[in-house]
Amino acid sequence: MKIVVLAAGTSTEREVSIVSGTEVCKALRSRGHQAILVDVFFGKEGADPATAFDGDYDVDVEAAYISSFNAQVKDAVASGREFFGPGVIELCKAADVVFMALHGANGEDGRVQAYFDLCGIPYTGTGYLSSAMAMDKGITKKIFRTSGVPTPRGVELKKGKDSMNLADYNMELPVVVKTCCGGSSVGVYITKTPEEYEEALKGAFSYEDEVVVEEYIEGREFSVGVVDGKAYPIIEIAPVEGFYDYKNKYSAGATIDTCPAVLTEEQTRQMQTYAEAGCKALAVEGYARLDFLMKEDGSMYCLEANTLPGMTPTSLLPQEAAVLGIDYAQLCEKLIEISMRKYQK
Repeated sequence: MKIVVLAAGTSTEREVSIVSGTEVCKALRSRGHQAILVDVFFGKEGADPATAFDGDYDVDVEAAYISSFNAQVKDAVASGREFFGPGVIELCKAADVVFMALHGANGEDGRVQAYFDLCGIPYTGTGYLSSAMAMDKGITKKIFRTSGVPTPRGVELKKGKDSMNLADYNMELPVVVKTCCGGSSVGVYITKTPEEYEEALKGAFSYEDEVVVEEYIEGREFSVGVVDGKAYPIIEIAPVEGFYDYKNKYSAGATIDTCPAVLTEEQTRQMQTYAEAGCKALAVEGYARLDFLMKEDGSMYCLEANTLPGMTPTSLLPQEAAVLGIDYAQLCEKLIEISMRKYQK
């Protein structure tokens, strides 16, 4: 198959996306596919869709070329340039499918998916509506509550419009402050004092004009991949220091990952059931990964759903798949296979 692995972009997760895309592209080429890595924002000047997929191709060289633009993103966005870079749409139209290796805003939030739907471009992962709902943590929490999926109590606050006083929402410290539509735990703060809470609001609002403040749940951290409607083995994430933030997610050795997680059969079944229900409630097609916390008493809370989970060497979904005997390259092909079904109907 001719495959565009779409990565990079303009979000705070650009660098992680490049790593995901690089690994996916290498894996697909190892399986005989004509896969190329493409930066959705900066594109590829002079790329010819008729020949771009042919001949020798060095993924690492292309990844380095894409990474060379990282420092230019902020200024390029401020200049008002178009989101899709030179040649991107033409390359995507020439491919049999686009493997979505984008993470975060303008990639995981449904905007690219909606454009591709209009253009008739097949892509991996769920559609634009479920992407948008899952990307917004406030909307996700509301949908989880109405669907019986337990989630921490919380409130959405808009910059300059809503009260920041926790007492007004019958909440008290400690709380977690997080950006409403961020990813990879960027803009997430655990606050235990009024001073920390105030600083966390400033930090979170520096990313977005809307944040989520929710009760702090102290407990073990887990993640559950859901592929084709079925939950994968649960993985427990135990950071060596702190919580599962951006640094711990993408630094080798920063966490101790245990898969399958050490849980009772009942706890395993319950968490997997909640994960599947969360995906169904958000109308997720194809695959996703849901994050959980569990208190010492066994109470479980679903934090969010990731519709384009990371595919880096330290990412969780590939680890879960490996327990089922599915290696990385096979997983990449499987995600394409299940995503293509909606285009074959």
